[in-house]
Amino acid sequence: MTQTTDLLNSAPPAAARKPRATARPRHPYRTALSTARARTGLVLVGVIVLAGLLAPLLAGHGPTDQSGRSLAGPGTPGHLLGTDDLGRDLLSRVLYGIRTDLTIITIAVPAGAVLGCLLALAAAAHPVVDTVVQRVFDLLLAFPGLILALAVTAILGPGRVPVMLVIALAEVPVFGRLLRSGVLVQREREYVTAARVGGGSARRVLVRHILPNAADPLVVQIAVSLTVAVFIEGAMSFLGVGVRPPEPTLGAVLSQSMPYLAQSPHFAAGPLITVTALVLGLSLIAEALNREIRR
Repeated sequence: MTQTTDLLNSAPPAAARKPRATARPRHPYRTALSTARARTGLVLVGVIVLAGLLAPLLAGHGPTDQSGRSLAGPGTPGHLLGTDDLGRDLLSRVLYGIRTDLTIITIAVPAGAVLGCLLALAAAAHPVVDTVVQRVFDLLLAFPGLILALAVTAILGPGRVPVMLVIALAEVPVFGRLLRSGVLVQREREYVTAARVGGGSARRVLVRHILPNAADPLVVQIAVSLTVAVFIEGAMSFLGVGVRPPEPTLGAVLSQSMPYLAQSPHFAAGPLITVTALVLGLSLIAEALNREIRR
C-alpha cells in the first residue's frame, strides 16, 4: 500500500511531462519594423501619406485656385504657407502634390517589380530565355534615367502615364536581376535538392521552397525603389517633362520656386521639407529591413 501511494504521488517521468510552450520566433519583418529606426520612418511616411489622403479636408483652397496675392508670405490670412507666383495657395499645392506623387510611385514601382520578377522567373526556367532577358535588362540599364525620361516623354508627351512608365522601366532590371540571382543561389541549396529527391515537381519546388527564401531582398528593394521613384518624379517635373501643369506635384512646385528663392524662400520650403521627410522615412524603413534580413 505504501509503495502504491508513493507511485501515485511521485512526479511523472520526463517523457510523460507536458512540454513547456516556447515562444515562437518573431518574423524578421515584424522585428525590423519594431526598431526605433523603422518606427521613426513609419511615422514620417505615415504623416505624409495621411496628409495626402486628407488633402481635401486640410486644404482651404483648390490647388489651382488663384487669389489676388502672389508670393504672399507664410501666415497670410487664409494662406498658412503663403502663395506662389500665380497667387495659388502653397499648402493646397503641397498637399495635392503629395497625393499625385504617392499615386505615381505606388503604381509604378509595383508594376516594375512584377514585370521584372516575371522576366526573372522566365529566365530561370530556360537558358535561351535567360540570355534574351539578360540582354533586355542590359538595354534598359544602358539608358541613364534622364535619357530614358526624355525618350519616353518625346514619344508620349508629358503626363502621369509617361512618368509611371519611366519609373517602371527603370525598376524592371533592378528587381529582375535581384530575383534571378536569388533563385540561382537558392536552387543550389541542400533543402532544394532534398525537395526534388522527395518527388517535388519543378513548379512546386520553385513556389514552395525557392521563392519564399529568395523574396526577402525584394521587400527591401521595394522601399529603396519608392525612394528612387520620388527622385525620378521630382527630377522630371523639375525639368518640365513630368506631370502636365497646372496639376501639382512636389517636383513641379519646387521647380516653380527656383526664380524666387532670393525674395521668397518660403516658396520652396513646403515641397522641399515634404520630399526630404518622405525620402528619409522610406530610407529608414529600408535600412531597418535590410539590417534584420542580413542577420
